[in-house]
Amino acid sequence: MASEIEFRAASVDAGPGGALAQAMREEIADLYDGLELDGPSMPRAGLAELSPPGGAFIVGWRDGIAVCCGGLKRLSEGICEIKKMYVVPTLRGQGVARTLLHALERTALGLGYAVARLDTGPKQLHAQALYASEGYEAVEDFNGNPVAVFWGEKRLRGPGPSSRQGGRGRRWIQW
Repeated sequence: MASEIEFRAASVDAGPGGALAQAMREEIADLYDGLELDGPSMPRAGLAELSPPGGAFIVGWRDGIAVCCGGLKRLSEGICEIKKMYVVPTLRGQGVARTLLHALERTALGLGYAVARLDTGPKQLHAQALYASEGYEAVEDFNGNPVAVFWGEKRLRGPGPSSRQGGRGRRWIQW
């Protein structure tokens, strides 16, 4: 179970955020036989896209250790794309990815987005199952990702009465 994860704004190209993003790149390259996420045919998701004012990048911390990361990229007015979701291998299967997804959705709402989109590849069926279970519905290819086989979209809901705490075991950092 994803107990006590604290999310903080971070950089996708430096510090703990950069290290987690690099680990994700290496894992994707292994999974997809050398695929370069920053290659010319891939959708952009670097510092320019995952930084304010239209983007964001967050790192989740547990017991002082960076354990997950993810970002938001502006697509158009009111619509963002979730990018670079990554959970360290030792914490997979414990609800951390779901907690991270919720944190990214809250961050998107805080930036004024009403819709979140994402994609995933054919070798990440666990990710697709997570997204479907969280209400992401299949849509047409919106980003030209040559590897993706699933493109999803979810209309985000505003915060409820207990949104400040983000639910049991989670602390939300406001930025």
